Amino acid sequence: MTTPTALLGTRQPEREPEPHRRRVRPQTIVNYTLVALVMIAYLFPLFFLVNTALKSQQDFFTDPVGIVTSPQFGNFLVAWSRGNFGAYLGNSILYTICGAGLGTFVSLVIGFPVSRGYLKHPKLWNALFVILLFLPNAIITQFQLLLRMGLYNTQLGYILIMAAAVGVGPIIVSAYAKSIPVELDEAAAVDGVGYWRYLFSFVIPLARPALATVFILQSIGIWNDIILATVLLPDRAKAPISLGLYAFQGTYNNEWGLLAAATLIVAAPLIAAFAFLQRYLIGGIVGSVKG
Repeated sequence: MTTPTALLGTRQPEREPEPHRRRVRPQTIVNYTLVALVMIAYLFPLFFLVNTALKSQQDFFTDPVGIVTSPQFGNFLVAWSRGNFGAYLGNSILYTICGAGLGTFVSLVIGFPVSRGYLKHPKLWNALFVILLFLPNAIITQFQLLLRMGLYNTQLGYILIMAAAVGVGPIIVSAYAKSIPVELDEAAAVDGVGYWRYLFSFVIPLARPALATVFILQSIGIWNDIILATVLLPDRAKAPISLGLYAFQGTYNNEWGLLAAATLIVAAPLIAAFAFLQRYLIGGIVGSVKG
């Protein structure tokens, strides 16, 4: 008598599928190679600067491009005290926070209504934003303006001028605001929410990546400014850290270790800020492109 098992046959155990090996495409290798080359191109000057800042004067002249063997960390303390960078740093922090913050708010106030069409001729406004990026800085006009307003050689006057240089800010805000649903504006209007309250309570939290991007870009411009600071702030006590580095270079232009250490002192706050805020910068730019 044939059993059901004999009719069905002996069940063979299932074979485990072979692991799928992902093939690396040549285009991926090329992309990673290009990224590595760009990273090296940007990091090598920074590495060379740090290497020079840790050398003594004798070590630098003995082998300018060699790797430091006995680091001189005291160069940073000497550069800080001789250059009086503490006072300059306080001025730059004040100018950067106030100027970039006010400029970011101006970009929001201009860019949001243009993106919504609340101002007439929004395309003309967007074209004007782009044209302003290519116009030269009117230094003489700004100088005359502050002079007649009684704000020449004052910290307030310098902050106002730097805040007015919104640059690409309105373009980023206007492009990013298009990703905010228009229905939210209508719902707020039906509920009786005023324009300014809506701007502060809803738009600013939703457009945080774009506003952070504008703030970072303006902060970089204000921190590195030297031309306007030279013209508008002749008083050395009110000078930003960029002018402090320029004066330090004129005094210690032959002491390369100290000069490199002073340059790192000036650049360190921006490098640290960019390292912590780069995700906001990337998010704001990507959101503006998608918008």
